[in-house]
Amino acid sequence: MSDEVIERVRRIVAEQAMVEPEEIKPETTPEELGLDSLGLVEVVFGIEEAFDVAIPYNANDPSQSDFDISNFGAMAEGVRRLVAERASAT
Repeated sequence: MSDEVIERVRRIVAEQAMVEPEEIKPETTPEELGLDSLGLVEVVFGIEEAFDVAIPYNANDPSQSDFDISNFGAMAEGVRRLVAERASAT
């Protein structure tokens, strides 16, 4: 899993988690990175700003979100899909 979108998302997550990007693997969970709900919201805001997308994330009830944040790989793939959808809509 290596492309520009994935690497940018990795850097955003690493910055919030205060870890080196290389420490984040596809299976790494937010809990393993020490990200609480506020940290996840900051990650979502950072991604939205960096990619000019709207992430369907419900911070009050993440289980009701249409965006999988269970691990880094799922999160990165979700961003890749949103970026592709935005590109095809223009």
